[in-house]
Amino acid sequence: MQFLYRPENHFNLANLFTMVNISAGLMATYFITQNSFTTAIVLAWIGGAFDIFDGKIARKYNLSNEFGVQLDSFADFLSFVLVPVFLIFQAVYAANLEGFWFFIASVTSIYYVISGLRRLIHFNIHTDAGEVDKYFTGVPTPLGAILLWLVYLSEAYTLIAPVIVILLMASIGWLLNSNVKVRHP
Repeated sequence: MQFLYRPENHFNLANLFTMVNISAGLMATYFITQNSFTTAIVLAWIGGAFDIFDGKIARKYNLSNEFGVQLDSFADFLSFVLVPVFLIFQAVYAANLEGFWFFIASVTSIYYVISGLRRLIHFNIHTDAGEVDKYFTGVPTPLGAILLWLVYLSEAYTLIAPVIVILLMASIGWLLNSNVKVRHP
């Protein structure tokens, strides 16, 4: 089992945890297509837990490498950008909006996805494997996903209207690439 602790191995322990995150994100996407939103959210949170552990394992066992950084960003894009946007699009926008507002919601969703992707690419270009800064510049995609889950829940419990969801999604998308400093956990 030594191969699990070799940084050059693409299937080391940290990367296997990342692959569970990817699997959870893929399954969440499927359940969103089936309108099983609660199951999708549980899977997304499971993916999030594995995202926390993959980084801790990589640092503890010195498993960080460029492959792992790229794999983690792919997992983050799926689980923390695509899944929450797809959930809101299916559960809120498609279910409640049409015409002009549906078009605006679609454009906002695309904006958020591009913002999340830009943030992850920028992070990868400016970060070395194994390096952890004290602060993030801009809201990290996992925090963006948590904020989107809160927005979704607020709409699901009729605390806010679908049009407000559009504004909040656009705002969170902007925060992903802002100069806001967020302390690294």
